[in-house]
Amino acid sequence: MHVSTKKWLFIKVSSIILIPFMIWFLVNFVSIYDNDYSEILAFFSHQKTKILFSIFVTVAFFFSALTISEIFEDYLNDEKIKNVANKALYLFAIVIPFLTILSIYNIKL
Repeated sequence: MHVSTKKWLFIKVSSIILIPFMIWFLVNFVSIYDNDYSEILAFFSHQKTKILFSIFVTVAFFFSALTISEIFEDYLNDEKIKNVANKALYLFAIVIPFLTILSIYNIKL
């Protein structure tokens, strides 16, 4: 299978996976939007919420990294700049979800 075909397939699969997580997040975000800080901490302290939010953040960053790298492929002509941009993008797509998940699992009531 060609690299472009794999990338396209990963984009489509991750977008399908992202749909139920996005619905879950939006429903819960609406329900906790007007709550105070302690209630939001209580929401993110539940193990189920931590797991679902971790999966959501990971898939969302994976999807965004793939789609942004496609933009780099289409609009950047210089190969060096394209490679640096893609490597920085993939680094941030790993580091930011990792730090987010780490901070969520360190929430204490």
